[in-house]
Amino acid sequence: MSKVRAATVWLDGCSGCHMSFLDLDERLIEIAGSLELVYGPLVDAKEFPSNVDVALVEGAVGTNEDIERIKKVRERSKILIAMGDCAVTGNVPAMRNSFPVAKVLARAYQENADLNQQTPTVMLPTLLPRSRPIHEVVPVDIFLAGCPPPAGLIYDVIKELLAGRVPDLSIRCRFGA
Repeated sequence: MSKVRAATVWLDGCSGCHMSFLDLDERLIEIAGSLELVYGPLVDAKEFPSNVDVALVEGAVGTNEDIERIKKVRERSKILIAMGDCAVTGNVPAMRNSFPVAKVLARAYQENADLNQQTPTVMLPTLLPRSRPIHEVVPVDIFLAGCPPPAGLIYDVIKELLAGRVPDLSIRCRFGA
C-alpha cells in the first residue's frame, strides 16, 4: 500500500499550527507508516510537489507571494485543509486590514525601528491591501479552527483521512480553542 503524500504550508501566521502538529509527539511515529511528508518547513523540499494527497495550510493570505503559493498548493493537492484561525478567518494577520498598507509598513519599519528606519525595497513581498482567509482565494475542503488547533484534533483529522473518511468537525473545533 502506498503512503498518503502530505504537505504542510506556512503562509502569514505565527507557526503555532506547525508547533501543534509537532505536538503529536509519538503519534507522529504511529502515522509515519501511512503518511509521507513531502513538503513543509520541516522538510528540505524547495518546490511544492505535484500529486499531494493532503495539504495542511497555516496562515492567512497577506502578500502577492502568498497568493501564488496557495494557488499552486490548491492546484497540486487533492485535499486542502485550512489549519488554524488565521487560515480559516484571517485572525491576527487580518488585524492590519483597517489600515492602509503604507501606514502598516511605516509602523513596522520606521516608527518601531531604532536603527535604519526605512522600509526595505528588496526581498520584501508586496503586502496585499487586506489579509484574507484562504477560502477567499482558493477552494478549501476542510476547515480546522483553533489558535492553534489542538494536536489531538489534528491527529484525529489525519487518522480519519488515512481511513478514507472525511472528518466531521462540526462539534469538535471552535475558534480560539
